[in-house]
Amino acid sequence: MSNIMAVLLNDVSQLEYDRDKALTDYQNTYLDKMDSQMDQGIEIDGETIDAPELNQKIQFVAANMLSAMKANNEGMTSALCTYLATRLPDLKQVKITEQENNVSIDLVFDEEYKGQVAVSFMSH
Repeated sequence: MSNIMAVLLNDVSQLEYDRDKALTDYQNTYLDKMDSQMDQGIEIDGETIDAPELNQKIQFVAANMLSAMKANNEGMTSALCTYLATRLPDLKQVKITEQENNVSIDLVFDEEYKGQVAVSFMSH
């Protein structure tokens, strides 16, 4: 069983988080601070949620992770990925599909990430 959680955008791996690597005290404190800030309220799809449950926080974090990825904000992307991997220890993949103005984020708990294989094409 793999301890890797992968983030895929349109079926292409963007991040691989290794749960076998221990977090520093600073990182754990940062994640706890994220939790307490979200406990003060978050906004999802224009709706303010005063006391979000874990699944609402996960939805909020995943959406913000996509925004951070698009902005090439590696630090924030890593922090949000770490949040998802630590708060949902059984999460194996975050599959983000983006087509035109439609975005879907699927959390996959039952399918190990296998890694991607480079395929080379020969021209004749």
